[in-house]
Amino acid sequence: MTIYLSMQRVRFSSPDAYEKFKVLFADTRHHLMKLPGFIHLTWWQHPDDPGWFNECSFWASKEALYDWHLDTYHKHAKAWAANGAIMEDIITNFELVGTRLLRVCPVCGELQDKPYDLGSEQAVLREQCPTCGFHFPYLTEQPTSFAVFKDLMPQEQQPASMSESPDGQVDADADASTEPSVVAAGADGPNLAAVGDAQQTV
Repeated sequence: MTIYLSMQRVRFSSPDAYEKFKVLFADTRHHLMKLPGFIHLTWWQHPDDPGWFNECSFWASKEALYDWHLDTYHKHAKAWAANGAIMEDIITNFELVGTRLLRVCPVCGELQDKPYDLGSEQAVLREQCPTCGFHFPYLTEQPTSFAVFKDLMPQEQQPASMSESPDGQVDADADASTEPSVVAAGADGPNLAAVGDAQQTV
């Protein structure tokens, strides 16, 4: 299984609808953290267009995202959003190709440039500078659910199906070649940390 990423571009029907949405969305973290295949959720507001919101979520597999779509809370939240709260929801899904971490220590100038396992990202981000011990800043789970993170347990990790070449590129195994690297998904309604189902591929 390949780690799955979903990006949504959302517009609400009114400022009041967004305020109500935030109440529902704040409870999302409690439900996501129970799902074994959940990794990451962040919610962003575009700096040049305050009515444009982006949601990014990472999952251990496409099946893990299915589990969220079957969650009772998600279903009710989606029904609420589809009842006029959200004007537009553009959903794009991807399969992970590779991850790298670039860091420059502000104390000693140590440069780090290395691949890392997205399923263990929180542990990696908490690593100190290997030279001077500087603690890099990182964001933790927020009550708003605008940032929710969880590392996968060892049994949830994907098989070692991808290997990195010397130039930093990641080569997928033969199974991965049967699916496109970028999958556009349709939706039958808006999503909440995926408020909406991506019908074609999700």
